[in-house]
Amino acid sequence: MTVTAPEATGETQGYRWRWIALFVILAAEVMDLLDALVTAIAAPTIQRDLGGSDSVVQWLGAGYTLAMAVGLITGGRLGDLYGKKRMFLIGALGFTTASLLCGVAVSPEMLIASRVLQGLFGAVMLPQGLGLIKEMFPPSDMGKAFGMFGPVMTISSVGGPVLAGWLVDADFFGTGWRMIFLINLPLGLAAALAGIRFLPEHRESGATRLDLGGVGLVSLAALLLTYPLIQGRELGWPWWTFASMAASVVVFALFGRYESRRAATGRDPLVTPSLFRKRAFTGGLVAGLAFFSGVMGFGLVFSLYAQNGLGFTPLQAGLAGLPQAIGGVIGFGLAMSGLQERLGRGLLQIGAVVMGAGAAVLALTIHVAGTDVTAWQLAPGLGLAGIGMGLVMAPFFDIVLAGVEPHESGSASGTMTAVQQLGGALGTAVLGTLFFNLLAAEWGFGASMEVTVWVEVGLLALTFALSYLMPRHARPEQAGH
Repeated sequence: MTVTAPEATGETQGYRWRWIALFVILAAEVMDLLDALVTAIAAPTIQRDLGGSDSVVQWLGAGYTLAMAVGLITGGRLGDLYGKKRMFLIGALGFTTASLLCGVAVSPEMLIASRVLQGLFGAVMLPQGLGLIKEMFPPSDMGKAFGMFGPVMTISSVGGPVLAGWLVDADFFGTGWRMIFLINLPLGLAAALAGIRFLPEHRESGATRLDLGGVGLVSLAALLLTYPLIQGRELGWPWWTFASMAASVVVFALFGRYESRRAATGRDPLVTPSLFRKRAFTGGLVAGLAFFSGVMGFGLVFSLYAQNGLGFTPLQAGLAGLPQAIGGVIGFGLAMSGLQERLGRGLLQIGAVVMGAGAAVLALTIHVAGTDVTAWQLAPGLGLAGIGMGLVMAPFFDIVLAGVEPHESGSASGTMTAVQQLGGALGTAVLGTLFFNLLAAEWGFGASMEVTVWVEVGLLALTFALSYLMPRHARPEQAGH
C-alpha cells in the first residue's frame, strides 16, 4: 500500500492538505445527498415539462438508487485496484457530466438514463473518499474527520428539499427544474480540480481482481425485481411481470451459489458468503431493507401528495417536509448524547416505535383535516416521525456490523450501504405504485396518502420485529452501562 501526500514537506503543511482534502471529499458527499433528495420535490414539475407516465416519477429516484446500490458493492474495490485518487476523480467528473446531461435532457428517457449514469459514477466516487480519510488521518484525528460527516449530512438532508423547491420556483435563466442538476457543475468541477491538487495517491498493494460475474448477477436480479414493480401497473400487470419477480428470487439464489463457489476456490467474492451465516447481519439486512424502503418511498409520495393533492408549490412542499428533517437532527443529537451507548438495540426499537407513532399521527391528521390540511397541521406528525428516524439511524449500522469479523468488514460495510440504496429503489417502486394505483381507483389524494402512511407503519413494525435478531450492543463492554 502506498500513500503519497502532495508536497507535504512540513508538519504544518501536511496538516493543512489533509483537511483541505477532507473538504473535497465532503463536497462529493453533498452532491450525492442532494441528488438523492431533490427529484422527489421536482418530479411533478419535471413530468409536466417533459411528459411521460407516472412511472417516470418513480424511475427518477429508483434509477439513481438502484445504480448506486449495484455500483457501491464493487466501487471501493476499484480504488484498491487502480488507485483511490484516480477513481475519485473519474467518479467526480463522470457524476458532473451526468448532471449536465440531466440538466439538458429533452425526454423522460434521456433524463432517466442520465440519472442511472449519476448513480453509477457516484458509486465509483463515494467509497474512495472514506478510504482516503482512513489513510490520510492519524488515529488522533480520525474521530474529528469522520465527525465532519454528521453536520454535513444533516445540513444536506434538511436543506436539500428546500433548495430543490426554491430552485424550481425561482426559475433562474428560465431553467426551472433543470437547475437542480446544473448546480452540480461548479461543485463537481471544483471538487475534481481540488482533488487533483490535494488528494493523496493511494493504492492497495494486495488488491484482488473484480468479481464481474457477481456484479452481473446481482444487477440482473435487482432489475428483474424493480422493473415490473414500477411498470406493471401501467401495463395492466401482464403475466411476465410476475414471472420476472419470481425469476429475481432465482437469480439472487444463483448469485449466492456463485459467490460461495468463488470463495471456495480461493478467488475474492463480491460479497463474503460467511456474512450470511450470521443471524445478526442477515436480520439487519432485511430490517434495513424494510426501514429504508419506507423512508424513501414516503418521501416521494409525500411530495406528490403535497404538490398534486394540496396544490403546494415545489418550495412549499420542501418547506412542508422540513419538520421531519429537523426532527431527524434532534433524534440523532439525542442518540449521540449517550443514549446509543447505554441502550444499544433498545434505542433502535424506541426509534421505530416513535417513528411509527409519528406516522400514525400524520395519517390521522390527514383523515380529520381532509383537503384543507395545512403544513402547520402536518408538522407534529412529521416532526415526531423525524425524531424516531434519527433514533433508528444513529445506532443502526454500528449494531448490524457488530458481529462481523475484521476480514469481513469491508464486504459487510459495502453490502449494508448497497442494501440502503436498494431499499430506496424498492420503496420508491412499491409505495409509489401503491399510491398511483389508489389514485387510479379514484380514492382521492388524501385517502391514498393515508393508506401509504399506514403501509410505512407496517414496515416500521417489521423493522422492530427483525431488530431482535441483532445483538443488544455493538460492543460487549457497553452491555453493563
